[in-house]
Formats: sequence, structure tokens, C-alpha cells
Amino acid sequence: MIEVVCNDRLGKKVRVKCNGDDTINDLKKLIAAQTGTNWEKIVLKKWYNVYKDHITLDDYEIHDGMNIELYYN
Repeated sequence: MIEVVCNDRLGKKVRVKCNGDDTINDLKKLIAAQTGTNWEKIVLKKWYNVYKDHITLDDYEIHDGMNIELYYN
């Protein structure tokens, strides 16, 4: 289990526990469950890289305690 911190830079930080073999789509659904938003409107970024839904967290080298930027589309 890894813990990922998603920050929307508007004062909301979401801590999500997930597995490394989960996809970005699974991570979006976990974030949506905690924030109450639609998972299809969530965009996850790191700098200028937009994470695609079908790729796993291990493939993106997302580790325990990593921060990801959270945007709403």
C-alpha cells in the first residue's frame, strides 16, 4: 500500500491509500469518493505531465508519500 497526497492548491489536500498496480483511473475514483466530485472531471498532473487513465502508478513511478496536483476539468 502506498499513500498519495493530492493537492488542488485551493486549500484541499486529499490523502489516498492505494496499491502500486492500480491505474490512474482507480486513483481518480478513490479521490472522487473522498471529495464528492465526479471522477470524470478530475485531472491529475505533475508539473506539465498529465497522467493518463489506463497507466498504472508503478509505470509512472508514483511512490509512497508523493504529491500530485489535482485539477477539476
